[in-house]
Amino acid sequence: MSISKKLLAVAAVIGMMLGGITTASAQESEEWVSLFDGQTLNHWQASENPETFSVVDGQIKVDGPRAHLFYEGAVENHDFTNFEFKADVKTTEGSNSGIYFHTEYQEEGWPEKGYEVQVNNTHDDPRKTASLYAIKDIMNDAPVEDEEWFTMYIKVQDDDITIKVNGDTMVEYTEPADVDREGRVLDSGTFALQGHDPESVVYYKNIKVRSLD
Repeated sequence: MSISKKLLAVAAVIGMMLGGITTASAQESEEWVSLFDGQTLNHWQASENPETFSVVDGQIKVDGPRAHLFYEGAVENHDFTNFEFKADVKTTEGSNSGIYFHTEYQEEGWPEKGYEVQVNNTHDDPRKTASLYAIKDIMNDAPVEDEEWFTMYIKVQDDDITIKVNGDTMVEYTEPADVDREGRVLDSGTFALQGHDPESVVYYKNIKVRSLD
């Protein structure tokens, strides 16, 4: 084999190796990352009534007066734009909760920034689980039952929002370019779990995110 052919062969091998490294790096960047360690509320910050949130048997238990639990950890510096999010959720009879995204910490009140995905199977609010709250709602009939674990999935890609329950698409929404809603717009931000009222007991676990940026 001539020297030039040997050099081409070596270059090809090096190219394949670098390609493999690049592919591995891309795959690694696409891994799901856990936001909840299953033992503590480290990296989360609760508003107004922190006692509403506790960790029980590897789950975040929501039980108490109105409060919101905001992710404040190091993943993406808790500032997500395009992402996939999923969590396993279990409601109890008459309970109401929600998952906010593109939001930010505030000391009290309902979060003013970001969208809420409803968690409600039998509470008297007619907007049911997987509703993009007050934007694109699932009215009256919930897709799942109380006391049963289900997986909530939320995806944001540019102007598009997709919400799934147990793999079934429930909501697809594209935010209009001329949308005029203070706070309720796609931007960037963190996630928050809602404690709605003292009668609402809800559980969350396996809370994970995958950045699409």
